[in-house]
Amino acid sequence: MNSNESFIDEVTFSVYAGDGGGGCVSLRREKFVPRGGPDGGDGGKGGDVVLIADRNLSTLLDRRLQREVRAESGQPGSSRNRHGRDGRTVELRVPMGTVVYDTGDGSMLTDFAHDGARLLVARGGRGGRGNAQFATATRQTPEFAERGQPGQLRQLRLSLKLLADVGLVGFPNAGKSTLLRRISAARPRVASYPFTTLTPSLGVAEVDDHRFVVADIPGLIEGASRGVGLGDRFLRHIERTRAIVHLLDAGAWVLESRDLIADYEAIRAELGAYEPALLERTEIVALSKIDLVPDRDELAPLEAAMRARGREILYVSGATGEGVEVLLRTMARALETSEPTTEERAS
Repeated sequence: MNSNESFIDEVTFSVYAGDGGGGCVSLRREKFVPRGGPDGGDGGKGGDVVLIADRNLSTLLDRRLQREVRAESGQPGSSRNRHGRDGRTVELRVPMGTVVYDTGDGSMLTDFAHDGARLLVARGGRGGRGNAQFATATRQTPEFAERGQPGQLRQLRLSLKLLADVGLVGFPNAGKSTLLRRISAARPRVASYPFTTLTPSLGVAEVDDHRFVVADIPGLIEGASRGVGLGDRFLRHIERTRAIVHLLDAGAWVLESRDLIADYEAIRAELGAYEPALLERTEIVALSKIDLVPDRDELAPLEAAMRARGREILYVSGATGEGVEVLLRTMARALETSEPTTEERAS
């Protein structure tokens, strides 16, 4: 199974909590005890279904493979006031960054931002009371018991948003995957054709005393916020980032006369259309593939146009490593000074 098949970031599945066990109807029948009275025990509680955030997971593949989850029902009570065994609780582990929705009313149940966080999503039914519970002074031999209550049924939608400090954005083939390979131990696919990266990749970058997570967001195109090229799926992975590195392909500017200013404005427009707050994030603009530009003077018009927009440009090459350390230090400074996201403040 390749990475494109195994990275699943949205699933819908059903959870069934266990039913409560029924109470028991029993009357003591022992020699020399003609009026032993009722001794039916209570039924056991049905098992719950619980979701747990796990920092070691990075995909919702397991949930895609298991479309129904059922907890164990409680066992019925028995004579001699024996309580039925409770049903076992089912614990499902999901990646940090998973947002849980109830598809019944569309409500968001939780946003798992912390490792080990737990959420009870379906509660097991209460066990029924045995007939011993119903004995009174005037009703000494009740011949009835309660049924167990049914367990809760829910249909859930899980949506994964990657937890990263910095997001790399840009048009397809802008050099994001190559850069991520250079600055971290991540090994995304790299090739000289668009849409090599079909799933987001995470890498941990280090510079000086700083350590942070960088996400390679698959290449965006015009219309991404409306779902063109699966862009709406990819864009949600940048929502949690505190800084954005916008890569522009310097090689395409020189060798193909590509209008990188138009590319820059198009990506900015898609970010704003998807979530206006993304335009307020700290932004770093870097010219990638700078090793393909022998005469740097050819970049002067591009630099002037970006400077007019209040943006300084960094030169970087994921292939040769040029400018990478400067870029990493710029990322680290940006994270030190950036405001926490709304989600971080809420957590």
